[in-house]
Amino acid sequence: MKRILTLLLLSGLLITQNACNKEYLNPSTASQPQVISSADGLITVCNSLQYRFTVGGSTSVIYNTVAGGGLTTGELVVLNQGNGDEFALNQGQANVTNTNAVVRNLWTQCQLVRANADLVLANAGLVATDAGTKSGIVAYASIFRALSLGTLAQFFQAAPITSQENAPFVDRAQLLKEAIASLESAATQVASAPISTNFTGKIVSGIDITNTIQALIARYALFAGDYDKALTAAAKVDLTKKSVYNFDDNSRNPVFFYAFGNVNVFAPTNTNLGLSTALAPAAADKRIAFYTQTTNTKANLGTGFYTANATPIPVYLPGEILLIQAEASARKNDLTGAVTALNKVLTKTATTDVFGLGAALPAYSGAQTTDAILLEILRNRTIELAYTGFRLEDSRRFSRPGPGVTGSERNRNYFPYPRTERDNNTATPKDPES
Repeated sequence: MKRILTLLLLSGLLITQNACNKEYLNPSTASQPQVISSADGLITVCNSLQYRFTVGGSTSVIYNTVAGGGLTTGELVVLNQGNGDEFALNQGQANVTNTNAVVRNLWTQCQLVRANADLVLANAGLVATDAGTKSGIVAYASIFRALSLGTLAQFFQAAPITSQENAPFVDRAQLLKEAIASLESAATQVASAPISTNFTGKIVSGIDITNTIQALIARYALFAGDYDKALTAAAKVDLTKKSVYNFDDNSRNPVFFYAFGNVNVFAPTNTNLGLSTALAPAAADKRIAFYTQTTNTKANLGTGFYTANATPIPVYLPGEILLIQAEASARKNDLTGAVTALNKVLTKTATTDVFGLGAALPAYSGAQTTDAILLEILRNRTIELAYTGFRLEDSRRFSRPGPGVTGSERNRNYFPYPRTERDNNTATPKDPES
């Protein structure tokens, strides 16, 4: 990410001394009006969206998504209880308070990315005179606006979608609706004017914008229960193309750098990925060797897409798109379509997957009932999408045993709202009980 410049647009670009009513400019930074007054300035902000979302070790959205989703569902286990915030998530329920750093960083970073994306979208039409450059700016900002809103919906019951004093909260259904609307608007813009080389030459490489838009529409439409929309969008994704967040030794893969690259923070619970008996992987499942290792007993058990500082992280996986098709079909009672899509995941081999991820298992031979097929779809989501943070969302959506009940597969339903938000926003709702 050598092109990325970090812009703290919401942290204050001007230093003000109220005592003498004077304003001091920081000569090392650009002011907000300067940044948003040109297409190049907006592209720089677009680069900063990805930087804030992905880079920064334990403060990044990606790290906290992986930690939040994995530690609350038994997928991950804390290795050193001195990591108090992660350990509290591992314990769950009342141990997760509104001062928890994982909760706070997840919330704050998503809101900052969303707010900066809104700033880009509000000004793209004013400064981008070239239609193709405008398409790139709108699409990129819309992707990260959607990722931020969708991530908030995975972990919180509600959140603001505007930047203002005492911003009102909307429920998670509206968060998902907003995410989808942003992506659909971007898809329309890109269809009307293909993204220019002026934009692609200045944006950090890795994200396949056109396919990512449809993949995220499919993801969030599934979460929202709009199965027709999920199926339509999933069918538009080219599964032979990669879309990734790139890293290097300066902008490091946050999960490897902070967790999987050591034995001090957290690791996979076991080679069954912490799954219950009902969801445990088959012994012959080749994905387990992709996501875990047992040869070096002194190293972290976790591998997958977190093996080095420069390892790219997929924005989405082909298997996710196939499993979206399987689940949406099953929930529409199209069991034939569901099994067809499911079998593409079960029988997929490493050589036929663009990321080298394949189960190489036989086709589904279980009961031809909605419940049985959905259970197999969930099993494959938990394995295929290991360490992506989706397990908490999936556990709720599939009505798996929740906090405090026998056989619980998650220790929280939603996170509390961070203390930083509650202290500064009188509209903050009551925290969920669990």
